Amino acid sequence: MNFKELGLCPPLLEAIEGMGYEVPTPIQEMSIPPILEGRDLVGSAQTGTGKTAAFALPSLDRLRKHGECRALALAPTRELAIQIEENFCKYGKGLDLRMALLYGGVKYGKQLEQLGNEPDIIVATPGRLLDHLSQGNLNLRKIEILILDEVDRMLDMGFIEDVTKIIQKTPKSRQTLFFSATIPDSVRRLSEWALKNPAEAKIDIKISAADTVSHALYPVPAIQKFDLLIALLKKIKFENLIIFFQTRRGTDKISKWLTEHGETVRVLHSDLKQRDRSSALEEFKHGKVKILCATDVASRGLDITNVTHVINYDVPQHSEDYVHRIGRTGRARTEGEAFTLCKPEELSMVDSIEKLLGNPLPRKFVDDFGYREERSSLAPPAPQVSKKRNRGFGKQVSFGGRRKR
Repeated sequence: MNFKELGLCPPLLEAIEGMGYEVPTPIQEMSIPPILEGRDLVGSAQTGTGKTAAFALPSLDRLRKHGECRALALAPTRELAIQIEENFCKYGKGLDLRMALLYGGVKYGKQLEQLGNEPDIIVATPGRLLDHLSQGNLNLRKIEILILDEVDRMLDMGFIEDVTKIIQKTPKSRQTLFFSATIPDSVRRLSEWALKNPAEAKIDIKISAADTVSHALYPVPAIQKFDLLIALLKKIKFENLIIFFQTRRGTDKISKWLTEHGETVRVLHSDLKQRDRSSALEEFKHGKVKILCATDVASRGLDITNVTHVINYDVPQHSEDYVHRIGRTGRARTEGEAFTLCKPEELSMVDSIEKLLGNPLPRKFVDDFGYREERSSLAPPAPQVSKKRNRGFGKQVSFGGRRKR
């Protein structure tokens, strides 16, 4: 199937062709037709599978011409909101539609200007949108399409009350679209409350570039973790590298140590001012800086290409986060490597990751590194994982369906 067969209007098809896209991804092929029909939808797919276009293209098609504020897209982070707005602008460049981008951490001036320009589409983070609503800068009474992207992440970040308030301020007649990497019970309950007889478009969790990404687990005593990181950086040849950390404090601390060891790095986490976050991301995306130290704010939704290596300095607490983190590399059929540094206390989290993947992470050691403990005591051999639990490393499963409220 090609995009023309999906029923999109000529200006959108022209924009798609100009961007070099030829055929829709599975999530796009499954989502676009029911959205064009006006149905509510729950879309579930990993980052990097084309989710943004899956809701942006049919939403633009339904709007087409300038009118009232008719579409609202919510995102959990500023970076994702910026990226969604950029995609709406690229796809909709041939349509007479206006945008407003609302997120916190910046002054209100530009946002008020955009709102005064009678936008057709608003892309926002929940907190800043509620600020504008409370100040009377806009209303949502004419919203026809409500989009929530990365819903699971939004709820994990504690936005459930904000999201509920926003939904209640939109018309009941709206079309509601939920897109999420995973569908935990919290997302399912919210969708049952907010959506009417939704279609489902689901691509099972998988590592999108499993056949081009090599994985390795590096057991190490906790006290030697940073030393092992330095040893790995000296050994590997990387173009762009993301190092993931569990906390903002840890990100800052290790970044400072890396700088003291002669590495040029940039930092990305939610405590930074927006201009610093945007600057760090832009410098990394354009190759001015080769190492980005980040929390999971960089693991989902961001369009970062040419990342050859990902290093998990901290084992992610949630197994799904491992999938999102390593999904930053091995994109567009390029080779990538994902390393995870693991102290003995983190082995239980590694076990959860291996169960989710249905594959063990190969244990590796740096030969000339002076480990303070015996290698055999740092981690047991990789386990045999039952293939019955295998959710991928390549396999995709999709289905459509109707569900009563």
